Amino acid sequence: MSSSPGPTGPLPELHGHGLRLRPWDPESRADVDTWLRGLTDPEFRRWNTPLRPITDADSARESLRRGARHDADGTGASFRIADARSGTALGHIGVNEIHPVMRRGTVGYWVLPEARGRGVATRALLLTARWALTELALHRLELNHAIGHEASCRVAERCGFRHEGTMRGAIFEAGRHDTFRDAHLHARLAPDPEPVLTATGTV
Repeated sequence: MSSSPGPTGPLPELHGHGLRLRPWDPESRADVDTWLRGLTDPEFRRWNTPLRPITDADSARESLRRGARHDADGTGASFRIADARSGTALGHIGVNEIHPVMRRGTVGYWVLPEARGRGVATRALLLTARWALTELALHRLELNHAIGHEASCRVAERCGFRHEGTMRGAIFEAGRHDTFRDAHLHARLAPDPEPVLTATGTV
C-alpha cells in the first residue's frame, strides 16, 4: 500500500474482470482517435460537458496531455479500458481531483458505443475502486452523474457506491457552460464491503 495518498510514480496497469487498464498515451494516434470518438459521442455529450471544447485530434491530444500532467503530479489517474484478450479499446475510467490530505478522489468513466451493455463500466469501476482504496490509500471515492442518467446510477450502486443525495446545480447542462443542472452524489469508503463479481459478470 502507498504510504501517502495519490500516485507516487508512473501509473500501473490494472488487470482483472476481463479488462486491461493502462495509462493513456497522448502521443499515440490510436489513443487520440479513441479519446476523440468517446468525447464526441452523442450519448456522452448528453450527460457530460467537457470544461474545454474537444472537437478534433489536436484538442483531443491536448486534453490527454493535461490528463497526463495530472497523472504525473498525483492529482489524477487516467486509464484506457481495453479488452484483456484482444486489446480492443472499450472506454475510459479515471480518478480525478485526488486530495492527499482528505484522502478523497472523484471517479468518472465512459464506454464506447459498441462496448455498451457488456458490463464494462461495472467491471472497470470495481477494478479501479479497489486500486484507489487500497494502493492509493484513499478513504473516500466519490461519483456523481446528472439526474436522469439511470445507467450510471445502476453502475454506481452495483459497485458499492451508496447514493448520498442530490447536489443542486453541480454540473453543466449538456453542451453549455452558462447553465447548470442537478447531480446525484454516490460514494464508497475504504471500510465499505467490496461487491463480488460473479462468473456471469454481475454483482
